[in-house]
Amino acid sequence: MFNIGDKVVYPQHGAGTIENIEEINFCGTKQEYFVLKLDGGIEVKVPKKNAQNVGMREVVDSEHASKAFGVLEMPKQEYVYENNWSRRYKANVDKIKTGDICEVADVVRDLSHRHMERGLSTGEKKMLLTAKQILASELVLASDMDKQHVDDLIEEKVKFSFNLPHDDTPKEEL
Repeated sequence: MFNIGDKVVYPQHGAGTIENIEEINFCGTKQEYFVLKLDGGIEVKVPKKNAQNVGMREVVDSEHASKAFGVLEMPKQEYVYENNWSRRYKANVDKIKTGDICEVADVVRDLSHRHMERGLSTGEKKMLLTAKQILASELVLASDMDKQHVDDLIEEKVKFSFNLPHDDTPKEEL
């Protein structure tokens, strides 16, 4: 499964490194936990037996990271702006929960485009910041670039794609 030193992604929190495996007594039962050190020095403990159930996985390779950067460069899609706020929010939450780097990149791109064009609600602003953090944390580990460079690339690619002609073809019905 996973070992100390492995670079992993914990969906909804981002990427980090397994620093340790600890045995913890919780409610009279001993369990092994992965101790993850995430972006910003945050420590998360994940029960070893639940790691796959919560979507913990290895960090993508550089080829897959390039695909995520490619998603950021896709043209804005007009249909994103026409959806009901709660449906759009739920769809974006579901994409983030998948833990798939390209789905997270899709959320970053779409919310960034919406923010540039119309602004975002407080909830969507928070979601955008979270999605960017999750995306950047994995891209840093996958590409061996520093965080500032990755953050700059994300912004550059989103701005580039915002200026492309609209793509009015829906990817999927929300």
